Amino acid sequence: MGLEQRVEELERRVGELEGERRAERRAVVRQADLWALTRLEEQFAELGIEDGGVLFAGSVRLPAGEQYGWQMGFSTDDLLADDGSEAADRLAALGNPVRLRLLREILGGRRTATELTALEGVGTSGQIYHHLRQLVAAGWLHAAARGRYEVPAGRVVPLLVALATTRR
Repeated sequence: MGLEQRVEELERRVGELEGERRAERRAVVRQADLWALTRLEEQFAELGIEDGGVLFAGSVRLPAGEQYGWQMGFSTDDLLADDGSEAADRLAALGNPVRLRLLREILGGRRTATELTALEGVGTSGQIYHHLRQLVAAGWLHAAARGRYEVPAGRVVPLLVALATTRR
């Protein structure tokens, strides 16, 4: 084997070693940076779920002081098998900027219809009540006594997850 061939062979071997080291570093970074994903994949493997799935969770303290901790997981098969009609209705209820603002204001502590109608840029009281009824019907809000509205405890984190999915 000539000198030129030997140098080429050495360069090839060094390239392979460097590639292996980069892959090892990426694996370590993945485990550190994507710890939730790594644990989720391990959990799916332990449960024998081959198609994977989705987990969302949150630990939230709202401006008014309430604290919520929540998690939910779904397999890919379950999500793809759903006909989507209920999801479409719930997502449609969020598809209006006034409704999103009302939800944010309610999460922020403004809970009564009177407080919400005092906000600028959300429309008339009749329009606000229309939006509130749609949010209640979709399950994003619960109408409590005396014109008071709340995001149900089991919907706080899912609502924030839905809002987070719109971020780039």
